[in-house]
Amino acid sequence: MPEHATVGQHGSPAQEVGDFLRRRAEQIAQRWADEPLFRTVFTVSRDEAVEAGKTVVDALAQVADTDQVHDPDAAGFTLVREQLSRMGAARSRAGFTTAQVSNDVDALRPPVENLLVADLPEEPTELVRDCTTALTVLMGTLRLVVVETALSEGQALIERQRLQLMEVATPVIKLWDGIVAVPLIGTLDSARSQVVMETLLEAVVDQHARFAILDITGVPTVDSLVAQHLMKTVAAARLMGAECVVSGIRPAIAQTIVHLGLDLGTVITRASLADALAYALHELGADIINATPGGAGPR
Repeated sequence: MPEHATVGQHGSPAQEVGDFLRRRAEQIAQRWADEPLFRTVFTVSRDEAVEAGKTVVDALAQVADTDQVHDPDAAGFTLVREQLSRMGAARSRAGFTTAQVSNDVDALRPPVENLLVADLPEEPTELVRDCTTALTVLMGTLRLVVVETALSEGQALIERQRLQLMEVATPVIKLWDGIVAVPLIGTLDSARSQVVMETLLEAVVDQHARFAILDITGVPTVDSLVAQHLMKTVAAARLMGAECVVSGIRPAIAQTIVHLGLDLGTVITRASLADALAYALHELGADIINATPGGAGPR
């Protein structure tokens, strides 16, 4: 008896689609292996693309068996997220837009639909239509799952880049034995202030620093929240055995701090990074001798 003769005898259209997916898993996987979503990820071996396709087809068949073709949270989509969504995420990381990833997934539907119609040549038109509809819904849900994962991966990538930029924008400089400095540029928020604190404390430990200078010359404004972060950083540095000096407080910032009624009386401050360095060197017992005007002086 031909394979298609058994179609329509086992349950709902979705379940019939599940049976079809299992019967034609090899053919579907072979066709998918040539689609952009698979071809650009599995560039070393086509066999790997075929095996990945079989895994996805089997997962979709599990979803169809439960009649939950419209539910992106159906249990069978777990494997899809682990396999096909990973490829969508790779495409997203490679610079493809969400719309392009969506189109790549949508391109997987026609080969399967063509096979399904060819598999039902003698079935009633109504059954063929219902099965095709169930397959369309299933593939649409698949596209939703992949796009959601691609979006999540894109957001995660942006977050990682943001953290990397904050770390790059928060360098710790060793000015002298026992003296480190963090020149801050740009706006300070809670997240960046946390990075500043962690970076500074790590440098205090690594460099055995006795003085840590926070230079805020490049910080445009200081509000109560920023001042609190600075106070916390100063306190944390003291707990690590280092004295923290805040430098670069410009007149406008000084006026803002006064107007806000903030008490920085316990914080050592200096007008510039040079003044803060001179203070730290003096506390370490090092003297600074100005060069002789007009020359290098006697040798």
